[in-house]
Amino acid sequence: MQISEAEAVVMQVLWGQHPLSADEVMTRLPRSNDWAEATVKTLLNRLLNKGAIGAEKDGRRYLYSPLVERDAWVLEESSSLIDRLFDGRVAPLVAHFSQHQKLTRDDVAELRKLLETLDDEQH
Repeated sequence: MQISEAEAVVMQVLWGQHPLSADEVMTRLPRSNDWAEATVKTLLNRLLNKGAIGAEKDGRRYLYSPLVERDAWVLEESSSLIDRLFDGRVAPLVAHFSQHQKLTRDDVAELRKLLETLDDEQH
């Protein structure tokens, strides 16, 4: 399921807490998003049409909840990125970030720990 960058901001709010009304979504958006109410409602409608969220009538308003789990979306997005940019391989992705100084010492330590765990599981 393709979720745009703007739609993903709304999804992050709903993954954090739900169900929420459109007004409640607006108040929980990051301060950097200075969106009008109509913009938020348009994004909610797009997400409804895609089946990413559901809506339940609550009096005169609707309450929105995610139908797509965040982990499933992250997996789909990251797999798509790796497929498009690195021929489906993770090692060139890590090498790319390493070459451009995007990995901190903590990142490297986490990667080492993960590799050790994976190595132990395979033996």
